[in-house]
Amino acid sequence: MFSLRFDMRAPSVGAPAADLYQAALDMSGWAEEHGCIAAVVCEHHASPDGYLPTPLILSAAIAARTRSLAINAIVIVPFYEPVRLAEEIAVVDLISRGRTSITLGLGYRPEEFEHFGKDVRQRGRIADVNVSLLRRLLAGEVVELDGRRIHATPSPFTPGGPMLMWGGGSLAAARRAGRYGLSFLAQASVPGMQEEYEQSCSEHGHQPGITLLPPRDTPSVSFVAEDIDQAWDEIGPYLLHDAQCYAEWNPDNTTSAGISVARTVEELRETSSSHRIFTVPEAIERVAAGQMLTLSPLCGGLPPEMAWPYLERVAEQVMSQAGSVAAPTAGPDLGGALTNMTSIPSDS
Repeated sequence: MFSLRFDMRAPSVGAPAADLYQAALDMSGWAEEHGCIAAVVCEHHASPDGYLPTPLILSAAIAARTRSLAINAIVIVPFYEPVRLAEEIAVVDLISRGRTSITLGLGYRPEEFEHFGKDVRQRGRIADVNVSLLRRLLAGEVVELDGRRIHATPSPFTPGGPMLMWGGGSLAAARRAGRYGLSFLAQASVPGMQEEYEQSCSEHGHQPGITLLPPRDTPSVSFVAEDIDQAWDEIGPYLLHDAQCYAEWNPDNTTSAGISVARTVEELRETSSSHRIFTVPEAIERVAAGQMLTLSPLCGGLPPEMAWPYLERVAEQVMSQAGSVAAPTAGPDLGGALTNMTSIPSDS
């Protein structure tokens, strides 16, 4: 099994952004024919390397290029006007015919809240209001609010709206997911997180949903190579850019998967569990054991012509020997698909 993750970083040392976006669509179309279980599309703003700010637009484009691939869009909910967000989610749900799930997050970078003119200290209150209204609108409810009559159209493809989940990496995030009655896709495994989530669900009258709590050493960026030394020489600088950017955004984070404090390619290779290049036998062993290869084929702006051989190797040498996993059909069990994914990056 493998998943794809796209954050569309395009630093000056990498490929042009337009080439990367075209490659993301081409790779998604290719991936659903070769055992990919889901594509994860991320969100951040005001990043010098052009990190993807519009996950729903890219999700819609991927959905239009595919027929069976499950898609998960990570959406930082305080940055959205909830009525417009409900409309956009409904359209993506229609285009994908129910294949797109949404992981909502609170956001954590002060620069992004400044970018939108919002007070980072009010993000919890904003999220509470937005999530409540969003869910009512996706369910087809006509809402009377502040003298307005709100009815979001068109109706989603999925009755009641697509699967919504909550993402985060703290006990507070676990409690918030439970309060909302949403499944919890964390990017960390903090002691007590599962218990806090279940207790919060119970206190607010909800049945616990899916939980995904990856430990710190979970690989979040994976590649497969025949020659490990050559691979690190070739793509190591791109992986280091990705690792250093996340480390800069999360200076005190000691729990989340995907965070490395490496300062050089050599240090990233020797010490990091987040960014991994596996040999073909190692990758086959992981897949055969039911573990996910979390591929980030365009990591750090990696030029597509350099990225494709690493991606194709997964199908030609790994999946063919480990036993390929059929991609979900239209209207997939996204809960099951996402339960099998081993990492949600630090994007919420």
